[in-house]
Amino acid sequence: MLRRVLFLLLAVLAGPVAHAEGTVKEGQFMASRILNRNVEFTLYLPPGYGRDDRHYPVIYLMHGGLGGQNSDWYRFGNAGYVFDKLIESGEVPPFIAVTPEGRRDEEDRFNTYFMNDADGGYLWQDMFFKEFVPYVEKSLPVVPARNARAILGMSMGGYAAIAFSLKHPDMFVAAAALSAAVRTDQQVVDMDQPGYDMRFGKAWGMGLKGSERLNRLYRDNSVLDLVDTTPPDRIRRTKLYIDCGSYDGFFAGNAALTLKLQKLDVPHHFIAREGGHDWTYWRTGLPDAVRFIGQAFMN
Repeated sequence: MLRRVLFLLLAVLAGPVAHAEGTVKEGQFMASRILNRNVEFTLYLPPGYGRDDRHYPVIYLMHGGLGGQNSDWYRFGNAGYVFDKLIESGEVPPFIAVTPEGRRDEEDRFNTYFMNDADGGYLWQDMFFKEFVPYVEKSLPVVPARNARAILGMSMGGYAAIAFSLKHPDMFVAAAALSAAVRTDQQVVDMDQPGYDMRFGKAWGMGLKGSERLNRLYRDNSVLDLVDTTPPDRIRRTKLYIDCGSYDGFFAGNAALTLKLQKLDVPHHFIAREGGHDWTYWRTGLPDAVRFIGQAFMN
């Protein structure tokens, strides 16, 4: 009995155990000559950052469309807490995360899908690879190497994570996608006109109808086409993680993606959990996706 009382007394005196906290900085900016504007981004710095001169691996954390923006992962996805806990537990090495803004303006009438516009008016993809990644590697203490660079996204950002890894197979050691906005050809053909123009009109051509949408620009950017045109040995350079809810409208596209990868004998991690296209699904899926990337950093 005395031992139990002493234990309870020590627990009260010690109080709750706090976890080490990283730092989330919203409202950061990079000047872009390609876009002729400042590109906003949110920055995550791990616990202990600044105490020494170490350099960190980096995760490019991509946000979703339909009004999504660079701070969403932290405001709605609890990403800062998830990152802190995984680092504190030793499940992943300390890392820096950077979320670039994917909207073209505040109104966000037309999604970028992180692609270049067909008419060259807004070259988001060029900005990312030619300016943003070099800026991060010059201004932050990150390791400028493929084995220390990863990309993770949800929905529109999940599409970008997979597409970018296929277009630049020497760029990322791992790419993780939650509910990736991967559509089959038929789904693109069947999209209502306002929905198509809002999502893809700027990238593939405004006002295109039906099979007209499946043009060269579409083929050059479709994840499913990129798998067909990228040599399997090149695809294998990036560790791939795909997680899509069984009730998600993008399930057909994600299932087609994993079947193509299986046919090519490309190792990848595919999960189909019960759930839809929402923050409940992304919050619960984020820890395992980051663990997957952490393992890639450590191997």
